[in-house]
Amino acid sequence: MKKFKIGYRTIKTAVGAGLAIVIAEYFNLQFFSSAAILTILCVQTTKKKSLHAVYTRLVASIIGMAFSFIALEFFGYNPLVLALMILVFIPTIVSLGVAAGFVSSVVIIMHIYSEANFTYDLLLNELGLMAIGFGTALAVNMYMGDFQKEMDQYLEQIEELYRSIFSEIVKYLRNGDASWDGKEIILAAELLNKAKSLAYKDVENHFTRKENLYYLYFDMREKQLEIIERVLPKITTLPVMVQQASLVADFMQELSENVHSGNTAKHFREKLETVKEVFAKMPLPETHEKFLAMASLYQFIEEMDEYLMIKQSFKGLKSKDKKKKITDKL
Repeated sequence: MKKFKIGYRTIKTAVGAGLAIVIAEYFNLQFFSSAAILTILCVQTTKKKSLHAVYTRLVASIIGMAFSFIALEFFGYNPLVLALMILVFIPTIVSLGVAAGFVSSVVIIMHIYSEANFTYDLLLNELGLMAIGFGTALAVNMYMGDFQKEMDQYLEQIEELYRSIFSEIVKYLRNGDASWDGKEIILAAELLNKAKSLAYKDVENHFTRKENLYYLYFDMREKQLEIIERVLPKITTLPVMVQQASLVADFMQELSENVHSGNTAKHFREKLETVKEVFAKMPLPETHEKFLAMASLYQFIEEMDEYLMIKQSFKGLKSKDKKKKITDKL
């Protein structure tokens, strides 16, 4: 059994429905309870989605009124005419890209059908219901929770997982410890999906914002995770431990300890170049197994250079709570 929970959208839907009825009833509109239906249909998870929902439902409802006037007034208020009208009406709104407004438009159409007389007063009544229903939905949906704190929490959790992953790599390179089950990688992937979804939702709650730096940050981390997943087999399947493993372990140790520091990706790429130079000066392998081990380690540091390059290309953002640039993190 799922945990009982009342979220922001549920509260806004309930408040909006009640408010729409009160307003519609205050203006003595017919079918005043339908204003609540129109409101409920337009309360969405983000401001942009809510605005789009109002647009599609408004356009579809107006087209529905036009179809109702032509079909019902000229051919009669009977079920056959209504069915034929809907048969033509649905493809029309689909072709115009407002099919999402079908249910709302049917509410209006059925009002007209039940009255069996398309009058000026009825037209004003339906327009009033739409104004109240759609307007109330927009009003209640203008409030959205602040995702800043939650996104910062995701950021911290993901970076902690990256630090743990690097630490496990160091353990293996130094001690040959292969007891790690890799759960941090799975957790990181799950958190990144949730974090990107939340960041995207934050974009949808700002009409003038086309991108969210948190979203770009999490996307960058996701690309880095793909590299980590790709390079792990290169070092966890070393046939033997060679001298170069200790050199790579020292670099990874420093990298893991500075995930939250002020060191830039550029700084660590320079250190990685030094590692490559030292790597090249080491004695050539004596056996085939050592050659394979050295080759895998060199491929690993090349991949880590790409890992850092991805981070270096990120333009960064500033956390409101920490007042510190995320670009300073690796």
